[in-house]
This record gives sequence, structure tokens and C-alpha cells, in this order.
Amino acid sequence: MSVTTRIVSEDEADMRLDRWFRRHFPDLTQGALQKLCRTGQVRLDGGRVTGASRIAPGQTLRIPPLPAAQAQQPRRPDPLDPQLAREIERMVVYRDAHVIVLDKPSGLPTQGGPGITKHVDMMLDGLRGEDDERPRLVHRIDRDTSGLLLLARTPGVAAKLAAAFRGRDVEKTYWAVVVGRPMPGSGVIDQPLAKLGAGNGALMIAATRDDEDAVVAKTDYEVVDAAGKKLSWLSLKPLTGRTHQLRVHCETLGTPILGDPKYGGKAAHPEGFTDRLHLHARMLDFPHPAGGRLCVAAPLPPHMRATFRDLGFTAGDTPAPKRSGQKGNRK
Repeated sequence: MSVTTRIVSEDEADMRLDRWFRRHFPDLTQGALQKLCRTGQVRLDGGRVTGASRIAPGQTLRIPPLPAAQAQQPRRPDPLDPQLAREIERMVVYRDAHVIVLDKPSGLPTQGGPGITKHVDMMLDGLRGEDDERPRLVHRIDRDTSGLLLLARTPGVAAKLAAAFRGRDVEKTYWAVVVGRPMPGSGVIDQPLAKLGAGNGALMIAATRDDEDAVVAKTDYEVVDAAGKKLSWLSLKPLTGRTHQLRVHCETLGTPILGDPKYGGKAAHPEGFTDRLHLHARMLDFPHPAGGRLCVAAPLPPHMRATFRDLGFTAGDTPAPKRSGQKGNRK
């Protein structure tokens, strides 16, 4: 194999170089790529690069000779179980040529881990399109949280959406039922967080600003409705994206999320209510890769609908997906 050149396509805008190589040369190891970059054998528009370098449409990549085995395509995985394929298809609330938006049920993990045998990521083969491209997760939500998950249909779209999340250009709205009534009824929770422990037993805790392990965490909250002072319906908008941020922030307000298995202690589990987390990723508003913005909403899951009904909260109809300047969106 001789030296070749590749032109970066429009779909590959803002992709990391190592991810580009993983797409085109899946058998090339990260260590081998780093060596090729370090020795100047891989170049972008004639200049040196690293695996973390971002690429742009129209740029030229120099590809040095690679062992034949490193250019082979990976073996196609076994077909997804038809039942799982039908299950993930039922989660789709929006789909176009660029993105797919899922309504994930409570209790289903986004990705795998110790002891997890079923998760969204393993089911994505069921959403391959006509081009046989496997969708990619752009972000994740907790196992016990229900609601919206955004998928990219191509690597280039994934890179654009990841950049939007990093740049905080994505507006996320969550609905929660909490025990108690926050005072005041709206505001910004500006409470740094720190990680305590490791693995599945790790917790996020409130931290002081001078704690060297603390990270900035901010959440905009508003009481939408309340059943006296016992339970409240909150609209939550995370301004940062920390693990378990909303759950810890609600706890720091003195109003833990109803049914939270990890935070809030006994206060989060009053008698008479289902013992499941009442946190729902209700709405996503983000820049669409093809222009404009897309806003998608997800209906409440069954256990939260039941609680809303019992408390007299009225959620109203779930708005249809809306893309600015576009018509004819479809599932």
C-alpha cells in the first residue's frame, strides 16, 4: 500500500482525527495512530496533527502505508433480536436523514456496564437506515430517568451535535415531582458537585467552591404546580451537564425527587406513591445539523402520568416535533 490522500467530506465536519481513522480504518489501534501522527506520517493539509485534532470539510489527509489487515472492514455483528428491534422502533419520536430522537423508558440503561445485559446502545442496530449506517448516541441519561435521547445517523452529524452539547447550545428541559415545595418558587441552583466513591456505588455530593475536586454545576428551576407543601411539579433546565446533577440539586433544595433510589433517603419515598424515580427528560431544543433548530418533546411515562393524575397536575398535550423553517417532519 502506498501513500494516499483523502478529502474530508461535509458529513465529517468537526470530527476528531482519531474517530475519522476509526471509521475508515477500524483495525488501526489508537497507539499505532498516535505513532503515525507523532512521526509526521499522517498530515492534514500538509501540517502535523494529533489524534485529538478536529478536521473540516475540504481538508486533505495524508494516509501513509498501512498493513493490509488494518484496512479491512470489521465483521458485521449478528442481527439484532427482532423483539429488541421492535422495542427500540417503538421508542422513536422523531427521525429524519440526520438525527433520530428516542423516548427512553425508565429503567433501561443508555449504555452497558457491570451486570447490564440490555441497554439502548446494544439495540441501535435496529435503527440502521438504507445506507446501513448505525446511529450513534450523542449524550446519555440515567437508567431510572425517562425521556429524550438524541442519536446521530452519521459520524459527521455526531461530531456537530457533540460540539453543540459542548458549547451549551442545546436546551434541555426536565420535569420532576419532588417531595416538598421549594422556596422561592423559581431561581438558579448554583451548587458545585464532587464525586464520592467509585464504580456503581459512586455518589455525587454537594461541595464547597474551594474543594479541589469540585466542578461547577448550575440548574434553572421553576415550580409549575404544587399539591400544598407536600409535593411539587418542577421544570428543570440544567445549565451544566454533571452526573446526577438534577437529583443532587433537588436534594440540596430540601426537596428530593420522588422515588429517587440513590438520593434523598426516606424523604424521597413517602407512603402512597410508586417507588420509582419521577424525573423525565421532557424536551430537547438543539441546532439541527442541516440548519435551523429542532424542538422535540416526550410524553410523561406511565408512572408519572399516574402521579400527576393523583395530585391534580395537568400536563396537557405533548407538542409535535418542530423544526424552524421546515415543514413535513415525520416519525
